[in-house]
Parts: sequence; structure tokens; C-alpha cells
Amino acid sequence: MSHLKTTQHKIYSLSDLKNQVETWRKSGEKVVFTNGCFDIVHRGHIEVLARTADLGTKFIIGLNSDSSIKELKGESRPIINEDSRAILLAALSFVDAIVLFSEDTPINLISTLVPDVLAKGGDYEIETIVGHKVVQKNGGEVKLVPFVDGFSSTNIIEKIKNS
Repeated sequence: MSHLKTTQHKIYSLSDLKNQVETWRKSGEKVVFTNGCFDIVHRGHIEVLARTADLGTKFIIGLNSDSSIKELKGESRPIINEDSRAILLAALSFVDAIVLFSEDTPINLISTLVPDVLAKGGDYEIETIVGHKVVQKNGGEVKLVPFVDGFSSTNIIEKIKNS
């Protein structure tokens, strides 16, 4: 299979990913989940994502759809469309699955997939992470991954606008 097809095969519908997660679990895999917009992917994203992937053996990213980003960040966002963001993240060797979501939060994804580990960047607190109760109630862990200071999509966009 070509590298492009391999990358595209990492982008799942929620129902297909639920089946895949069940298969992974039967094989003894430890499933890790995080989510975000990843509008302009930068070093900070890559470092946090790589550290997050290290928390288990299979790594899923819940990716905000274009419509949900517009709701969260305003009409001028996203800069990069959802299909392009999904392909870019799926191309990372340590990412096993991408699933898009259009809701305000990934609670439906988390409730459906019930990952073994739910992780977010260190700029959160465990109690504020959407889905933490679902994961903990099912015996999973919620982890904070050290945030990388000095990197922000919003700041990068502003710098581009001002140059």
C-alpha cells in the first residue's frame, strides 16, 4: 500500500473506529485519546502529541471539524480545512487514528470509544478536561502532558497577518 493510502486509512468514521478500538483492545493495546483543532500545526503540537502517544500503544486524535472551529474561534477560522488537517495529522508516524467531530466537545467520541488514557496539554486541569469522568469511571487514566511554551496557532496567525 502506498504511503498516501496508509495515511488516508488512518482517518475513521466513529463507528468504524469503535470497531477498530475493540480489535485493538482484544490484542492488548492501550488506547490513548486527545483532541483539538490543530489549525496550524506547529512544534508545540508535535511535541505534546508525541508525548501523548507515548502514554499507550495506540493513539487517537479527535479533530474538531471546520464548523466546530468556527463556533469556537470565530468566522475567520479555521485557516486549514478539516480534510487537510486530518491528512497532516494522520501522516505522523505515532498517530494511529483520526476521527472528526462537529460537536462543541468530544464527549460523544470519548463516551463511545472509552480510551484507556485521556490526555490534554498541561494548560488544562484534570477536572476541566471533557470526558475525564467517563474515562475514570471505566478504570482509565486522565493525564496532563507538559505544555510547550512559546507556540500558539493564534499567535502564528497574528504574526502572519501583521507581516
